[in-house]
Amino acid sequence: MLDKYIKKILEARVYDVAIETPIHSMEFLSEQLDNNILVKREDLQSVFSFKLRGAYNKIDKLSPEESSKGIITASAGNHAQGVAVSAAKKGIKATIVMPNTTPNIKVASVKKQGARVVLHGDTFDEAFQHAYFLKDSLDLTFVHPYDDPDVIAGQGTIGMEITRQYSKPLHAIFIPVGGGGLIAGISAYIKYLRPGIKIIGVESKESACLKAALKAGKRVTLSHVGIFADGVAVKQIGKEPFNIAKQCVDEVITVDTDQVCAAIKDIYTDTRAIAEPAGALAIAGLKKYVEKHNISNKNLLAIISGANVNFDRLRHISERSELGEEREAIFAVTIPEHPGSFRAFCQTLSKHSITEFNYRYSDTENARVFVGIQLSHNENRKDIMKYLQSKNYSVVDLSKNELAKLHVRHMVGGRTKLANKELLYRVQFPERPGALLKFLKAMESKWDITMFHYRNHGAAFGRVFLALQIPTEKKSTINSFLEKLNYNYVEENDNPAYELFLS
Repeated sequence: MLDKYIKKILEARVYDVAIETPIHSMEFLSEQLDNNILVKREDLQSVFSFKLRGAYNKIDKLSPEESSKGIITASAGNHAQGVAVSAAKKGIKATIVMPNTTPNIKVASVKKQGARVVLHGDTFDEAFQHAYFLKDSLDLTFVHPYDDPDVIAGQGTIGMEITRQYSKPLHAIFIPVGGGGLIAGISAYIKYLRPGIKIIGVESKESACLKAALKAGKRVTLSHVGIFADGVAVKQIGKEPFNIAKQCVDEVITVDTDQVCAAIKDIYTDTRAIAEPAGALAIAGLKKYVEKHNISNKNLLAIISGANVNFDRLRHISERSELGEEREAIFAVTIPEHPGSFRAFCQTLSKHSITEFNYRYSDTENARVFVGIQLSHNENRKDIMKYLQSKNYSVVDLSKNELAKLHVRHMVGGRTKLANKELLYRVQFPERPGALLKFLKAMESKWDITMFHYRNHGAAFGRVFLALQIPTEKKSTINSFLEKLNYNYVEENDNPAYELFLS
């Protein structure tokens, strides 16, 4: 199999539209991790993503009959831009089906290239199914975003460039994984020519379809995917990429939202480039790999795969990056409710910067404060927690509590004696104009909403925290309602952040 791909990669005609991207050194991150960290800058392509390579290679190899029909594809954004540019270069009509949740910057870029955009569904998989329906009904030629040998070969030219550009020993290459086209192409080339280099796939914990497939020994379909890293939000790894990955991938690492945000900051610090979440996955995985295996003095290379991020998402990214790199800890701390307590508490932390302090009077004996504390490189939040406890403060660590980070920090002080026996839910729904109103209208009017918090994070999905005051025996009807809407939701009835600040 690898022989076949070496030939296809060497024959790939990607440079009609793509450039050979440079490899840059990450000086600050290298010093921090005690390894030589390198990045392959695919964000410097004309469409700010590697996807141009595979899309053009596939379209270039279409027959005259296939081209004359016009082409169609489905994409969360980056493949769409690659197809649009490639189709314009070849004078072929292109239709792109994209999820309604696609960042505006990607939709606008596709339209700018002259392609027809169809917005359908809330996820890549829904858009993909609709694209296949249009392919048959309109008799169009389908250009698959990742599960196609010519697309894989186009992405594989990145591996070819790496071996040509960097001749020193490489310990590992870190590659983001969505449908698998990128890791399939690069790993096929690298493992054939330099098999000693480790290939490490990096996935979002919210869409880890390759890790699930390798564990099961076959492709599996995830029930839900989160789309913070929208460029890799795929429910099932591609068939052909999985066949290659089984032979060529040494390890798969999963990372969470905070770790991705921290990686975006790392990339900005060293390059002044702003990667999209999917584009920063490889750096997030590299950092986790170094910690896990305790390695040093190695040459490690990560692919920065894209930089198509909406500007308004940067607020959320910035907010979470400090937590992701463990430079900030969030605690609920109980202090005495009397004058001078806050000053004494701050004095206790005089060697640290307090990044956040939320409080509202609610008890004559004790005050519960929501506090963010900046950490130095040589300490962790457990050290701070033990230190505060040694000073007789009651402390709860909320640094990994999603409810606390997304909602409660903005709601501290919202207590009432009128709300009893509340049922608590954290709900995620597609973010688009009117979506919040649609969500509220869908709820039964007989359900009393006793608490509600929504904040636009500039992301593809809106996040709501709500409390409902209804009999416990009616709980099943709420769960059924949310499941019918097909919204991801989490029950938060036992969350300590709610108990400490809102109950």
